[in-house]
Amino acid sequence: MTAHPAEHRAVPEPPPMRTLGELRAALRAHGHPGDLDQLEQELDAADLNDLMAVRRITGRYRRRVLLRTDPDGSAAVGRSNEDMAAELRRKLANTGDTR
Repeated sequence: MTAHPAEHRAVPEPPPMRTLGELRAALRAHGHPGDLDQLEQELDAADLNDLMAVRRITGRYRRRVLLRTDPDGSAAVGRSNEDMAAELRRKLANTGDTR
C-alpha cells in the first residue's frame, strides 16, 4: 500500500517562543504587520503580576505564529467565507442535520 505524498510532507519546525524575547523575534519574522506593536500594547496595559493574563496574551500571539508557520494552518486561514459555508453545508447534508 502506497502512502499519499501529503502524509509524509515535512512540517517546518516552528521558531522557539519560550521567552518574550523569542516570541518578539518570531513575530518580527512571521507575524502580520502590527502584531508586535499590538503585543507590546497589550502587555503594557496588563498587570504583569497576573500571570494568567500574561499567559493568555502571549498564547494568542504564539498561536498566530504557529498558524503562519504551518502550511495547513495558513491555508485554512486563507479560505474564503463562501468556501467554508459550502463545506459546512456539505457536511450537514451528509449527517442529515438540518439546523
